[in-house]
Amino acid sequence: MNLDHARFAAFISARLCHDIVSPAATMSLSLEMLDSPGSAEEKEQSERTLREGAHGVTATLQFLRYAFGSMGLQPGTADVHQFKKLTDDYLRFQKPSIDWDLSTPVLTFAEARLIMNLVMVCLTATVRGGIIHVNVREDNGAKTLTLTCKGDRLKLKEDVVKALKGEEPEHGWRPENIQPMFAKLTCDSLGGTLHARQAPDGTVVFMATGLKPQA
Repeated sequence: MNLDHARFAAFISARLCHDIVSPAATMSLSLEMLDSPGSAEEKEQSERTLREGAHGVTATLQFLRYAFGSMGLQPGTADVHQFKKLTDDYLRFQKPSIDWDLSTPVLTFAEARLIMNLVMVCLTATVRGGIIHVNVREDNGAKTLTLTCKGDRLKLKEDVVKALKGEEPEHGWRPENIQPMFAKLTCDSLGGTLHARQAPDGTVVFMATGLKPQA
């Protein structure tokens, strides 16, 4: 990685804070509106927006805690229902929806963490919405993760492609493009390789291949 650890940590922290700021700002604005003069209908709308912001903050924090925190570093088998629910809840406050196809009933914490990070990578291609299809297959003990993005006007960004390869983007590392590098490091720890491509029909596919069983 052609980036010193201090800057990498700073960029990751900035990225995580950015994800939390939006729902937190919604809550702050709603509180200001509740404290200001207004009709009962306006107050009711502010309360609804406040609740939505609180749910958004909670869902985002719980998702990021798993995807970036120590929870994803635990040894052993992940609770598939839990990590899927965390991801579903997180995406309720994003543009795309998600569809799951997990043929293997067993995932390690690290594999679940990688899927969550690849879901975040998918968000870079689905800024106008769409659907993310998650497929997990196992062959001779090695897993392949395939995340397929479908929708209108999808775009596979060159910064993302470079970061997934561990290469510095054209205009340098920034909080906006550092997360795919974290996904690569997570994949590397599992002995896998990341791939990204955009099909002629516009579909964007991210894959992690050759994920080896952990001791």
